[in-house]
Amino acid sequence: MVPGAAGWCCLMLWLPACVAAHGLRIHDYLYFQVLSPGDIRYIFTATPAKDFGGIFHTRYEQIHLVPAEPSEACGELSNGFFIQDQIALVERGGCSFLSKTRVVQEHGGRAVIISDNAVDNDSFYVEMIQDSTQRTADIPALFLLGRDGYMIRRSLEQHGLPWAIISIPVNVTSIPTFELLQPPWTFW
Repeated sequence: MVPGAAGWCCLMLWLPACVAAHGLRIHDYLYFQVLSPGDIRYIFTATPAKDFGGIFHTRYEQIHLVPAEPSEACGELSNGFFIQDQIALVERGGCSFLSKTRVVQEHGGRAVIISDNAVDNDSFYVEMIQDSTQRTADIPALFLLGRDGYMIRRSLEQHGLPWAIISIPVNVTSIPTFELLQPPWTFW
């Protein structure tokens, strides 16, 4: 049986209510802006972990984004002292997303941004899900495209800086499109 116009209309009205009631979503994005160094002063897009980690209860106007050492953050961090009360930039690989998040949390980090280890990835967001260990994490965990993570780390290395200064989260709905400074390498 093919529904008539009234049937399609009812389905179209019901579907958004069903999606809202069950919490289904295609992609949520969270934005942050690098304030320093100036050569990467762009607004970056990240996606939150699907089923673990916390949410941002505070907007940080200026907070350090500290690249973890070692970059995969699967164990003790040699620069863990600098991550305390800051946000860690971690690279994908070596252990689960949840394990990385817990390592940063144990070092007192306020959040973790995990960039893809494929530095040529400039368009594919990975869905970060919990591992099978039943562990939890309380800090926000975000996924960043590999090209973005690479460019941030490269800029810090070129300038000899131990961290970037960022603002997170950024409400992009209040920024006119022509003022939305996104990284130039994300445009085709």
